[in-house]
Amino acid sequence: MSDLIVLEEFYKIITPNKQEMFDRLAAERTKHMTVVMENVYQEHNASAIIRTCDCFGIQELHVVEKDNQYKVQRDIALGAGRWVDMYNYNLGENPENDCIRKLKNQGYRIVATSPHTDGYTLSELPVDKPFALVFGTERRGISEEIKDLADDFVRIPMYGFTESFNVSVSVALALQMLRYRLEMSQLDWKLSREEQTLLKIKWCTKILNGGSELEKHFRIKRS
Repeated sequence: MSDLIVLEEFYKIITPNKQEMFDRLAAERTKHMTVVMENVYQEHNASAIIRTCDCFGIQELHVVEKDNQYKVQRDIALGAGRWVDMYNYNLGENPENDCIRKLKNQGYRIVATSPHTDGYTLSELPVDKPFALVFGTERRGISEEIKDLADDFVRIPMYGFTESFNVSVSVALALQMLRYRLEMSQLDWKLSREEQTLLKIKWCTKILNGGSELEKHFRIKRS
């Protein structure tokens, strides 16, 4: 059964308002730019970051949990975890390697954020090919392992006495600027129609009781 027919079956169940919302928002999602968080330990930061990813249409968030578990507070995230696909890396001695290797195999350029490098600014960073922005833990920033694995570096200029922004603020500033640059470009950076269809099916399964079982039923019924 084709994915479009499965989506049509779901659209017979959910409200027209939800249909319109899913169609509108899926068309604005991207995997051209993705986010990697390394060892974030403060729950309010973890929650704000996933919320920010959703607000800027970032579909995938990759979380390295080598030393700290990534915990989300519902009252801060406001349900963003339902709409953003989060991938956790916490196995073995070097989960950051697993994360970066996976992303590189998918064609992503690894861009580590650090105020202590002579890397690109957000306005200079090349965005023509898919890239993954890596943000480090509170206080220490990105690890030496990530620095060794990075293809490029990017920094956010600062003009005060403190040496860095709060990590959730850094994510928001970076995504705002880079989303704007993608919007102003001629690049094909949004999800394809096929990817949008699959994403809308996933969203439908998340808002309906027994959604995953319904999807299986729809696929069997028309197979």
